[in-house]
Order: sequence, then structure tokens, then C-alpha cells
Amino acid sequence: MIIGVPGEIKKEEYRVAMTPEGVSELKKDRHTILVEAGAGEGSGFSDEEYLQADADIVDRTTVFRKSGLIVKVKEPLPQEYDLLREGQSVFTYLHLAPNRELTELLLKKKITGIAYETLQKDGALPLLAPMSEIAGRMAPLMGAYYLQKIHHGEGVLVTGTVGVKPAKAVILGAGVVGTNSAHVCIGLGMDTVVINKGVEKLQRLDEMFMGRIKTLPLTSHNIAEEIKDADILVGAILVPGGRTPILITRDMLKTMKKGAVIVDVSVDQGGCIETSMPTTHDNPIYEVDGVIHYCVANMPGAYPRTSTLALTNATLPYVKLLANKGIEKAIRENSEIETALNIYKGEITNKALAESIGMLYASKI
Repeated sequence: MIIGVPGEIKKEEYRVAMTPEGVSELKKDRHTILVEAGAGEGSGFSDEEYLQADADIVDRTTVFRKSGLIVKVKEPLPQEYDLLREGQSVFTYLHLAPNRELTELLLKKKITGIAYETLQKDGALPLLAPMSEIAGRMAPLMGAYYLQKIHHGEGVLVTGTVGVKPAKAVILGAGVVGTNSAHVCIGLGMDTVVINKGVEKLQRLDEMFMGRIKTLPLTSHNIAEEIKDADILVGAILVPGGRTPILITRDMLKTMKKGAVIVDVSVDQGGCIETSMPTTHDNPIYEVDGVIHYCVANMPGAYPRTSTLALTNATLPYVKLLANKGIEKAIRENSEIETALNIYKGEITNKALAESIGMLYASKI
């Protein structure tokens, strides 16, 4: 199979979808790997390293024109739409629920869309987990940074000091992002509250952190009460393949402290705060009603070396599976690949996506 690895063009995105080591692994099975010139530089991988691994270094157009399988980090952007060709397969973070335009393009061109973020194994999301872990650990750090007065924050030092209470963090969601956010918040000495729909995950967190966090069931009342005195609010809600539900409305936002910081990690899937909208690393924040919003849609891209290694460690076995079996056979024979399938032969094959976007769902492939 001919596998293409284009450079990422999303603003301030430095990750790459395959390392030279990954190229070497695929070459053992006699696949052809086309890597766009300069694709790995942001993560510290030179073209020379890819050449030593026996990749072909080519221009961007050639990557898309010749490859049967495109492996990326982020979803195709409008500048890439014309490069995608009918019948191609794309394996990446697609995040289609809030992106009807891309969904319709993939349907129209009958492109097979295989999404990292919906691939399930034993009830977990192994391709989302590495980036969720990094984003979760980043969230309190970004919140702490933007609490500085120079950024219009309320001027609270999250650790507190002698005779002064630490900051309060409220985390919505107890999955991978929420757990890792709580880990950092506790490490910083913050007063930490985790709100989650399922009690089992709250029990696990309570045991994990030995009672050092406050856990509450997810209700409108609990959210409304806890955000009033929150200094940092982390949105860590996920519906695999679907749009994130809105948990904090504009009216609720007005009850928060001026200069508090929201870090909405779930913005990739639409965000769980009504006022969330995607931002970029070079322009990461904005204010609504005096509350700072940090809604960068590719947070792990700020640490590309770590993120690329963590991501490709997880994705490479599935790239090998797709390449060795062929796309159709891999989909039909591997239940994990099937859960990652979002678009196939002009139809939506992920129920949560279809419901979120208001389109028909193909229950059988």
C-alpha cells in the first residue's frame, strides 16, 4: 500500500503522524511511505532521518495524489479539500460532529474516514487517551498562567501561600482528561472539585486521590453552585463521535468571578460551555462577561515531540493493520477499526455522529 504522511497545516500545529521509526516498521512489510518534505521538523525529525528509514520525501501534491491511505494528526482543512481524491482513506483525528462541511465533503467524495477519537478497545479510547492525558495535564497549567493579572486574570496564585488559600478548580468530567487535570490540580495544592455523570468514576477518583478531591454527581444545580467561586474551570466532557453537550450556559457564565479562567478541552467536539469557540496557540484566549476562555483545539500540539511520540506509539499498530490487510478487510475483520469508522462509501457509519449532525446513519457496512 502507498501511505501518505502530509505536513500539518493547522496553525501552530507541529506534530507529525508518523516517525522515522514508524516508517521503518511499515517498510518491513514492503509498503511505500510518502512523507511531505519538512513534515517532521516541528517534532524534531529531519527529512534525512526519514530518508534513512527508506521513506520517499515528496511534495504535498504528490502525497495526496499517489497515496491510498493518508495518515494525519488533525482533520483535513479547507485548503486540503481539493487534494483529497475520491475513494481515498484518511486516518486521523476527524472530529466531524461540529464540522458539517468536512463531513459532507467526505461523503461526496466517498472517502473512508477513520477517526482516532472513536476507536474503542475494551471500552476505552486508546488513540484519544495519549493526547487526552497531555491536554488534561496542560489544562490547569494554562489556567494558572492566564490567572495572572497581566492577562486580565483575577490575579490569584493557584498554589496559595502562607496564610492565603489556594485557588479552586472545578473539573467537568472524570475521564482521561478530567483525571489528569485533577492529578495536576492536586499537585499544585488546589481545592479541586470533579463533577461527573457516572458515580463509578467518581468513586475511582476518590480512591485514587485518597479523598483529596471533592466529587459530585453531574447536575445543573451542582454545576451552578460550584462554578460561582471557581478560579479555574476545566471542560473535560466527551461523547465519542458526537457533539459535546452544553453544560454551562451564557447565563450561568455571568455568575462566575471576573477574571476566572475556563479551559474547555472538549472544544474539539463543540465544547461544553455555550460561549466556547476554537482558538489557536498564537491567539489562545478571549473574554466573555469578564471570564477568560482558553479554547485551543489542538492543545498537545504545544509539546509536539512528546505528543508525536505518544500518539504514534498508539496509532502505528492500527496503521500496520490497515496497510497489511487492506482497508476493507481491516474494517470487516477488526472490531476496533470498525468502531473508528465514521464515513464509508458515501454514508455515515457512526451513530453518534449521525445524530449530532442530523443526517442518516448506515447501521451496516
